[in-house]
Amino acid sequence: MKIHIINPNSTASMTDKIAAAARGIASPGTQIIATNPSGTPASIEGFADEAVSVPPLLDEIRNGTEAGADAFVVACFDDPGLNACREVTDRPVIGICEAAMMTASILAARFSVVTTLPRAIPIIEDLADHYGMGRRCRRVRSAEIPVLALEDEGDAAAQKVRAEVLKSVAEDGAEAVILGCAGMADLAAALTEEAGVPVIDGVIAATKMAEALAGLGLKTSKAGAYAFPRQK
Repeated sequence: MKIHIINPNSTASMTDKIAAAARGIASPGTQIIATNPSGTPASIEGFADEAVSVPPLLDEIRNGTEAGADAFVVACFDDPGLNACREVTDRPVIGICEAAMMTASILAARFSVVTTLPRAIPIIEDLADHYGMGRRCRRVRSAEIPVLALEDEGDAAAQKVRAEVLKSVAEDGAEAVILGCAGMADLAAALTEEAGVPVIDGVIAATKMAEALAGLGLKTSKAGAYAFPRQK
């Protein structure tokens, strides 16, 4: 089985971190391919960054389909271009925000999300509503760090994320916490142990979901909304 994970930003070190997290939990026999486009923003922080990243992301999906990928993971927590990605391939395409929220809703009645900058809060709140999770989501918190601080600042940035995870449990009544950035993928296991509740990384959740759907032989429906784009 071949799972193709696409980091829509152009920071290769983040792609490497995402790949390591996915390979750490992939089943025997699952091949993880992790790529990022060139020419996209170094980080995706807001609607304009999302918009710029989508055309190269669609090219990665098309190329991955031709190369024989069985499923895709879009490894940005804003789930940019997710519906468009599902149009251009018949393989399952999983967004890490959607996967994380679906996983949290199975494990807990209420959850909070810890993200990077405050500007991401309304984007994630809207995604929670879009996925039918608005009532379950207690709060979206910001660690007040840029996305690339997770690469550049190391433990200092991780400690800011840790503080918000612990506040989510103590102040929000969260029964699970979602890490709202693909660059946080390496923090989930330690934070789960310390916080005493499931701390869910979307990359890991999406990777296992992609394996499950591919293993079942299921593909994206082409009967309606996700039909291939018309040739024009």
